[in-house]
Amino acid sequence: MTLPTGPHPPDPAPHRVEFLRQPHPGYTHLSAWGIRIDGTDLRILVAHATRELWERELDEDDDTPQEREEFLLRQHAPLHLADDTRARAHFLGDPEPELRHPESGALVLLGCPCGIDACWPLLATVTATERTVTWSAFHQPHRPQWGELPLGPYTFPRAPYEEALAAPLHLTEDPLAPLLGAP
Repeated sequence: MTLPTGPHPPDPAPHRVEFLRQPHPGYTHLSAWGIRIDGTDLRILVAHATRELWERELDEDDDTPQEREEFLLRQHAPLHLADDTRARAHFLGDPEPELRHPESGALVLLGCPCGIDACWPLLATVTATERTVTWSAFHQPHRPQWGELPLGPYTFPRAPYEEALAAPLHLTEDPLAPLLGAP
């Protein structure tokens, strides 16, 4: 299996975000918040950004190339944020305390596939102004040696961002299901 083409260097032009309401990949009875940036699932962007970092840690003889690609895509899951009002506040930079990293102040954009979002989170700094919302300084708190991930920053015009957040696209299955194979 080959992932779609990799992320490109951030463009200074505004980016486009889509919020998705979809079944949680590990717990399909739960609804989760997925994210697409410029039409690409955030989990794909993270897979590209962390591939070389994981290659330093994992033994290439342990998995097939397809299993490694699936691992990269499965490292995170959409967030389970049941209350839409809190979800909107979360993505505008005001998360529940358990979804904010105490040292960096960053918030969780993607959670852990185990169902506990803060277990293996993708963190980013979310800065909302009157005109824009910016996601920057992406990192994995359980891998401080990785430093800031080569991802973003992404600046979104605030009005379309809030519109996307208020009217997420409702999906009946995880859009990455075809790439993930059997769990």
